[in-house]
Amino acid sequence: MAAAASSSSSPRDYAAAIAALNSLQSNAQVIAQIRSSGGKMNALALPEMREYWRRIGYELEDLNALNVIHVTGTKGKGSTSAFIASLLSHAPLAAGAAAAAARPKVGLYTSPHLVFVRERIRIDGRPVDEETFARYFWQVWDRLGADTERAHEATPLRPVYFRYLTLLAMHIFRQLNVSAAILEVGIGGTYDSTNIVPRPLACGISSLGLDHTALLGHTIEEIAAHKAGIYKEGVEAVSVHQKESAMAVVKEAAQKAKVARFTALPPVGASDALRSIRLGLPGAHQASNAQLALALTRGFLASSAAQAAFRLSQPSDLACQLGAPPLAWERTALEEAQWPGRCQCVPTTTTKAEEAAVTYFLDGAHTTDSLAHATSWFVDASPPPPPPPASTAAAKTQTQRVLLFNCTHGRSARELLEALLHGIEDAERDKAVFDHIIFCTNETYRHGSSGDLTSKGEDSDEVKALVVQRELEAAWLTLRPRDAAKVQVQPSIEEALRRVRQLAAAPEAPQAHVKTDVLVTGSLLLVGGVMAHLKDAGDLDDALVSTRT
Repeated sequence: MAAAASSSSSPRDYAAAIAALNSLQSNAQVIAQIRSSGGKMNALALPEMREYWRRIGYELEDLNALNVIHVTGTKGKGSTSAFIASLLSHAPLAAGAAAAAARPKVGLYTSPHLVFVRERIRIDGRPVDEETFARYFWQVWDRLGADTERAHEATPLRPVYFRYLTLLAMHIFRQLNVSAAILEVGIGGTYDSTNIVPRPLACGISSLGLDHTALLGHTIEEIAAHKAGIYKEGVEAVSVHQKESAMAVVKEAAQKAKVARFTALPPVGASDALRSIRLGLPGAHQASNAQLALALTRGFLASSAAQAAFRLSQPSDLACQLGAPPLAWERTALEEAQWPGRCQCVPTTTTKAEEAAVTYFLDGAHTTDSLAHATSWFVDASPPPPPPPASTAAAKTQTQRVLLFNCTHGRSARELLEALLHGIEDAERDKAVFDHIIFCTNETYRHGSSGDLTSKGEDSDEVKALVVQRELEAAWLTLRPRDAAKVQVQPSIEEALRRVRQLAAAPEAPQAHVKTDVLVTGSLLLVGGVMAHLKDAGDLDDALVSTRT
């Protein structure tokens, strides 16, 4: 940890807070230690978090006052959390409560961020501002520095990056007196730092799949056991439809935890009422996330704690059966929910004659299942051009499509790309969808990344050598050998976007092209870096980056 970060004479503003926070990044090292320790570090994870919480001045039971909704899963947990936040913001209040100075505050803690770290901690849909973030950040920092008593010698004075942000979020939610706190699990569930809340009011599991296998296990059943570790005695416990063997594990965990009620939601069918709603988050797969959010919100609002905090106008209606069709206000909330970097379309503008407009399709999908969903959405949102008239010679397509892709080290390049191609072929049955394929690192600028976008989780030598990108290139050409002329590697997002602009300005058949559509996927860090550039160029304002519900 940098001495400057702890010096009383150093700046205590937002930039200094981010610099201090970045000094706590050791993700790659921590993961390596967990692997080498055979899981022993997991045994200390929650005791350490409880100790950190007490060291900043709280009792564990203080977390219960947050009225927590806890959400985990492999895919869709962030989207589910966004739907819940929108539902709670639309819940109808009694006349007296509605006339009060403000509605009940709703806190939302998610990860990762896209452009600004403070995106992870939201109040009523908006990230905390820089001043608020910095003020409470330094409170937590100083309290941990002042109380150095620790039960285990191996426990750091301050926790690593994600755990510190978890403490900070909970501290902010307590200080700002939120009426509900939605906590999205970081990894897994059982040993996740968010899992120190003794009595959440509702806990849910979104769709399960294989991810973080080195930490959670190599089978869907092992992963299900970790995820179901968030269930607690007396809570409302819900899960979306899962593979039969995974659901069996989840049900058993719910029984052992002695939850108040466990609900296994059915698959969202074609005739389900949710299918008639134009969800604020595009993509057919979002119906399952909306279904889970609706069930968790209803279970939450039916609790006595939530009804006391929200002073609902129609508590009996809100406690309706979980499978009932959405009420009018619920439909509105689901329609208006938004979540940046997930199925987000950003058209660009240009004032330079030599530049051409580009439309970016952003989705941080990074598992095989989510990539198939994301690419199917892209094909639907970027329809192919009509065929050329029969009287003309064969011409280049009128829509130029570009894939901008990256994945983090340790994930299978071939499996991810196979899923991406499968999603496209299922949607369009066109095996030549992309005119250009660009693999690039998550480095935001040519000189690297800084501030909120700093990530120390990757080996810097491997990043410079473009190890992952060369693996992706080789995997793509194994799957699609005829694409050799289309594939290229770029060392940074800045250089990749410059190449996109060049392609848009000088297509192979300029008279035939009407637009350039770019799918950005494979990594939320990549999506966030692209969003930072779009914001710098004036194509993406703060509302689209960081104030969406």
